[in-house]
Amino acid sequence: MRWQNKRLSDNVEDRRGGGGMRNIGIGGGIGGIIIIVLALLFNKDPQTVLQQVQPGGASTETSETVTAGSDESARMASTVLASTEDVWTQQFSALNKTYTPPKMILFSNATESGCGFAQSAMGPFYCPADDKVYLDLTFFDEMRQRFNVVGDFAQAYVIAHEVGHHVQNLLGISNKVQAMRQRMSETEYNKMSVKLELQADFLAGLWAHHAEKMDAILESGDIEEALNAASAVGDDKLQQATQGRVVPDAFTHGTSEQRMYWFKKGFTTGDIKQGDTFAEINN
Repeated sequence: MRWQNKRLSDNVEDRRGGGGMRNIGIGGGIGGIIIIVLALLFNKDPQTVLQQVQPGGASTETSETVTAGSDESARMASTVLASTEDVWTQQFSALNKTYTPPKMILFSNATESGCGFAQSAMGPFYCPADDKVYLDLTFFDEMRQRFNVVGDFAQAYVIAHEVGHHVQNLLGISNKVQAMRQRMSETEYNKMSVKLELQADFLAGLWAHHAEKMDAILESGDIEEALNAASAVGDDKLQQATQGRVVPDAFTHGTSEQRMYWFKKGFTTGDIKQGDTFAEINN
């Protein structure tokens, strides 16, 4: 991916300097619930995550701005976020809407979020309560070591996917899905969650399509890197690796084949109207 010497985003907050958040009090309330939900979402043992959190204490975080002098991983993440800002500003303008970009929080170990708690074991996620993407950059090391996913564009795919959730939030799609939750069984809601995640994959592909047209970011093999990343985090592949069997009713993000299909569709069409994953139930 051609990202060097391109614009950095003004919306990146680097909290890694203070060593992350320690001693966050969560008790047994909503904070604990959020930890469990997010741990399950990212295929982590909730008990392990909870044990890593010590009650009481205060924040030890400090924040910095990502600049040209920051480390390479932070600059790369900031450059990708800047590219999503350019693409989605253009796309929203075409819809006669105004795009408000999310902030990206880079952290180590743990930090506070509008959704209650962010912990590196959960993986990257978007919090609609504060319109921020949370990312511990060591997740990319785990992608390489655990899933054999390599390449800077694989990392860009992850960021673009989370920004895709922000786009869904701005367009009101996420709220519509959430409003359906009380009227659905867990199995039915999981199916809706899958459609939401696959649409975020589509939106990541759409970003890649327009970023290439706007700024010629792609190098040979980049799309393959993204597809490899999408395949590696398919529910079927993760379930088979962690529990030795596949349970479709427990899917939350979609199969490897589905995730690759929707990213590729977003990339090949570049047309947001083609991303109705809720209508195309068989893909």
